[in-house]
Amino acid sequence: MNKRRFQMKTIFYATVMVASQALLLLGAPVYASTEDDRIETSVRESYIFKNYLKDDAIQVKSQDGVVTLTGSVAQEPHKGLALETAASLPGVKSVDNQLMVQDAQVAGSPDALVRERVRLELWYHRNLSAANPGFEVSNGVVTVRGEASSQAQIDLITEYIKDVDGVNEVKNNMMVENSGKTMGEKIDDIGATIDDASITALVKATLLYHRSTSALNTRVETADGMVSLSGTAKNEAERDLATKFVQDVHGVKNVTNSMVIERMDPGSK
Repeated sequence: MNKRRFQMKTIFYATVMVASQALLLLGAPVYASTEDDRIETSVRESYIFKNYLKDDAIQVKSQDGVVTLTGSVAQEPHKGLALETAASLPGVKSVDNQLMVQDAQVAGSPDALVRERVRLELWYHRNLSAANPGFEVSNGVVTVRGEASSQAQIDLITEYIKDVDGVNEVKNNMMVENSGKTMGEKIDDIGATIDDASITALVKATLLYHRSTSALNTRVETADGMVSLSGTAKNEAERDLATKFVQDVHGVKNVTNSMVIERMDPGSK
């Protein structure tokens, strides 16, 4: 009797263990699928994808936290924005960026790259987008037109565009208008709340496309609009300039710059 009871208990526990393992195996794919669905939705619903990349044909697929981007974009910088936005979202382990540029030869021309960088610059900086200027690019010369709230805003627009990588000269033909608008008040307000991943992507873009900060080794993290910068800078001026550019990015509430100054080897020239 005792032997039979022992055998029955053994069978019972073995059955429970097999059933538990089966449930775990069944539950893992369900959880993974739910998490991947959340990631895909977060990418598509991000501010960058819904606004700046809305006219691009981008497909998003996540598998076990690995996001694959396929399709096409109009300009080369769009690939970087899509990559950085997806990579900055919670749960994303890596991004396989397979996006193609629609007309790579035209989009890759120097003026086309400058045009897109300036357009992005005017779009995501508070004090630039408020003026909503028009511009043209020819042989690296950017001609700006439109109205601004003050001469200070015109000067700031010139300063920012002049520092964009690839710009040779800025001809600012903007005029001061008298509508009472102030710097930082966008004419065509962007409206929607900007998510942290989109802020991170925009911050990385502004540091990359400004020649004064493009060489910086910077790590960017964003939480509730609070941006933290870490890494290295050559000097205090370079670090302060990074803070200045980032503070003016849409959605940024505060910047904590923990970048350290590189120490030059006394024996180096």
